[in-house]
Order: sequence, then structure tokens, then C-alpha cells
Amino acid sequence: MAILPCRTTLVARLGFQPQFITMDNKLLSTLSYPSCASSKIRTLQSLSSTMADADYYSVLGVSKNASKSEIKSAYRKLARSYHPDVNKEPGAEQKFKEISNAYEVLSDDERRSIYDKYGEAGLKGAGVGMGDFSNPFDLFESLFEGMGGMGMGMGGRSARSRSADGEDQAYNLVLNFKEAIFGVEKEIEISRLETCGTCNGSGAKPGTKSSKCSMCGGQGQVVSSARTPLGVFQQVSTCSACGGTGETSTPCNTCGGDGRVRKSKRISLKVPAGVDSGSRLRVRSEGNAGRKGGAPGDLFVVIDVLPDPVLKRDDTNILYTCKVSYIDAILGTTIKVPTVDGMVDLKIPAGTQPATTLVMAKKGVPLLNKPNMRGDQLVRVQVEIPKRLSDEERKLIEELADLNKAKALNSRR
Repeated sequence: MAILPCRTTLVARLGFQPQFITMDNKLLSTLSYPSCASSKIRTLQSLSSTMADADYYSVLGVSKNASKSEIKSAYRKLARSYHPDVNKEPGAEQKFKEISNAYEVLSDDERRSIYDKYGEAGLKGAGVGMGDFSNPFDLFESLFEGMGGMGMGMGGRSARSRSADGEDQAYNLVLNFKEAIFGVEKEIEISRLETCGTCNGSGAKPGTKSSKCSMCGGQGQVVSSARTPLGVFQQVSTCSACGGTGETSTPCNTCGGDGRVRKSKRISLKVPAGVDSGSRLRVRSEGNAGRKGGAPGDLFVVIDVLPDPVLKRDDTNILYTCKVSYIDAILGTTIKVPTVDGMVDLKIPAGTQPATTLVMAKKGVPLLNKPNMRGDQLVRVQVEIPKRLSDEERKLIEELADLNKAKALNSRR
């Protein structure tokens, strides 16, 4: 490695780029000193002290060679022990956050590599400071979700939000061959859940007020404990009384407390040119309505294309097989072939061999979202050889055969 001028802010001896250190003003000013030797000493001392601030491996109780599964297992064990909703000792919440921060760094290959080389100084320089960690309770819930293990956070933050986004809807739309190729406008009728007009989506009977759920105390979740030989195991489940909202109320007579009622709606849909079986069109906000102010879901229209009895499709190309007599294959001719644009003349060149493929340019399928660009129609020529000949036909072909033999003998001389 080349030696850099003393006044530069690059740190050649440290082996990493200056953006790893510009977040630390103290360290940056040290690197800018004019004295090269003293600058390097102060830099290394500052980096060494910074790297010693925290040892994430010690926090999780794993070795520096620990695998991802070992790190994850250690985190789960410690997180259960120090979660503030379980451990009420002073400092438990701070310890829980330290455990979460350590896991977030060591479970990410890129962050772990930087940390192993440069410690926290490297993380800060790479734009990962202490304020850049995820919420430790969100991290905890993401790992324990669906495992029946303590999905709650601090201060009742596990209670579900009153609003919930609506579900997506799916609709199967059948198109004929040409509709899929050139596009079409269709009007479809769907059945979906819409906001109840009686309770305005609240789910509560008009004139009544909701109250805190007595079963879960407004948390939206209930905790059950079981003692096992390994200790006390706690399981969290959604409150069956309030459905996770933390509130109960007299249900609306129209919607039964769901806040939504099923209705039919007609939607005008523009299908673009070039779709095929399996294509999906997304119509935003036309799915089920959300609960209690939640955003509506989307409508996904799944395309199913009926086959054509004559033309076949291969991506953006159209395939067709034509039959010509052996005479036309020898002498050449012009025939009419079907295309998606109608009947079109196709020239069969003289001497066309069996199974030859002729290309009809830009007679195929338009590219999706690029209607001005089209594929080709590929015509495979099938030469028909007669199984029976009249006496006159046989005589003429025999004369042609004799002529070919004489021609071959002359070419050898």
C-alpha cells in the first residue's frame, strides 16, 4: 500500500475508507494533524478505545466464531429472561436493549464484518450509530411471532391497533385469444366487503360507546403460564373477547360488529395488449374495506386466455403450420395464411425444404406495455408427398428422375 501525504484524511494504515470515521469529529480532527507520526499514534489510540466501548459477543455470551443459529439461539434465551414485561428488576430494560442491539449487528453479515474489523467506530462511520438500531420490541416480536412466546412489548404496545387494512381480493377473468393479444376493456362485477353505513365502520351499535375489555385489560392479548421441568413457559394469544382490539362494545345490528358489509360492485377494467394466461392486473383500493379506518385492500385480476384452434402462442410469437404440395415447394408459390390481423399472403420460395420456418415480421403479439413493438409469426412449412399417383403423374416423375440421373452422370465427367 502506498504511503499517503500526512495532511490527507485517508487512513492507509487502518485499511478502511475515510467515511468509516467521518462520523466521529474527534477522530477526524486527529487525522488532519500535520505531523504524520503523531497523527497515526493518536488515531490508533482513539480507535482502540472506541472499539472497546462494547463487546457484542460478550453481551450475547457467544464466541467470535459463533454461527448465525448459535447467535439467534443466544438472543432468544436472553431476550426471554430480560424482557421488561417478565423481568421487573432495575436495569432489565436497558439490558434487553443491549441484547437486541448486539443481535441486530451480529445477525447481519455486512454489519458483523464491519464490527469484527473496526468495532463500533466502523459501524458509526458506515452510518450505523446507536440511534440507527431497530426498536428492540419490534425486533423481539418479529422473532417470536407465531411461536406462542411472549409477543408483548412495553406499556401495552402489543395490543393491536384498532384499525386494520382490508384484505386483497382476487378475480379470474377469461379472455379469448385476440382479446389477450390486442387488449380489451371489460366491465366486471365483484363481491367485496365495504364499510358499514349504519355504524360508519366502528362495528358498534349507534348510540353506544366502547369500553376497555375486561378479559385482557385493554391489552388485546392474554398471557397463560405453564410450569415445566425447564421453568415457567408463558404463551401469548389474541384475546378472544375483543379480537385483539382491547375494547368491547354492543355490536352493530347491520354488520354484526365487523364494521363491514358485503356488497356487489361493477368495475370498468382496461386490459393491456400482450397479456397471457397467468398475468395479474392490480387494481388499487378495490379490495375489501379496512376495519375501523384501515386502508382498503387491492383487487388482483388473474387472466386466463382461451386457446385458438389454429394459431398457437409462444411468448410474443405466433406459431402456424401450413401445408404445400411438393410441386409448390419445388417451383414456389404464394398462399394465404391466417394471422391475428386477418388473412395475409405468404410467399413460398422455390426449393423450400420440408420443415422450413418462414418469418412474418411484426405479425405476432405486442409487447406488454409496449404496444408499438410486436413479435413475429413463425410459419412452419409442411411439404405433402402424395401416396398415390396417376399413370400420367408417375410417367412424368419417372422422366424427371431419368433427367436427374443424366445430369448427375454429366457432372461426374
